Amino acid sequence: MAEFYLVRHGQASFGAANYDQLSALGHQQAEWLGEYFAERDITFDTLMTGALVRHRETAEGICRGMGVSLEADVQPGLDEFDFHAVVGACLSQFPDTRPIEGAPRSAFYRLLKIAMRHWREQALTGELPETWQQFSDRVAATLRYLQQQYADQQRVLIVTSGGAIAMAMKHILETADETVVELNLQTRNAGVTQGFFNHKVLRLAAFNQVPHLDRPDRPGAITFS
Repeated sequence: MAEFYLVRHGQASFGAANYDQLSALGHQQAEWLGEYFAERDITFDTLMTGALVRHRETAEGICRGMGVSLEADVQPGLDEFDFHAVVGACLSQFPDTRPIEGAPRSAFYRLLKIAMRHWREQALTGELPETWQQFSDRVAATLRYLQQQYADQQRVLIVTSGGAIAMAMKHILETADETVVELNLQTRNAGVTQGFFNHKVLRLAAFNQVPHLDRPDRPGAITFS
C-alpha cells in the first residue's frame, strides 16, 4: 500500500489583515518538519497541496528542510472552508455569540465551534461560499483523486488546512459530522497525520503528531492557529 503524510500548514498570521501567509514561526515549523523527515530518510514521490498561500509556503519550507525540490500537484479541494464567512454569518444572525472586546484568543475558537455547528445544521441564513455538504463532498473527491492517481506511489506528502484534515478524518474513519467540528480545533500547526491507501481503502495510522516541535529546546513551538 502507498503511504500518505497529511500535514497542516505552519502557523498563519492570526489577527493580521492577511491571515493567508505564514508567520515567522510558521516558516520555522515547516522547515523543522522537513529536517525531521530528512533525518529519518523519509522521502516523497509526490507533493499535493491546496491552493492557498499558507499551503505553498509550508510545502516550500518542508522541501527546504529536506534539501529537495518537489513540484506541487495543486488541488483546491484541499483548501480550508471560508471560516471568516462562516463566523461572520454566525455573528450577524446570533450577535450574542460575539466575544467581548479584548477577549483571549480562546474566545475566537469557542465562537468558531459554535459557528461550525450552526453551519453544519444549515442554521445560517444568507449566502455563504459553500454549504457544509459541498465542503464535505470536495474533500471526499480529493481523497478519491489521491487513491486514483497515486496508489502506485510509495509515499505522498499532502499540505492542507485543519478543517480539511478534520473532514478527511470523517471520511477515512466513516464517523459523524460532529467529529469534524471537534477535530478542527485540535489540529496543530505543521502537525502530521499519517496512514496508508490503495485504490480501494484509506487507513489511518497516526493523527496530529508533532515530534519535530515537541522538544525542550523549542518552547512555544506547538501552536494551533
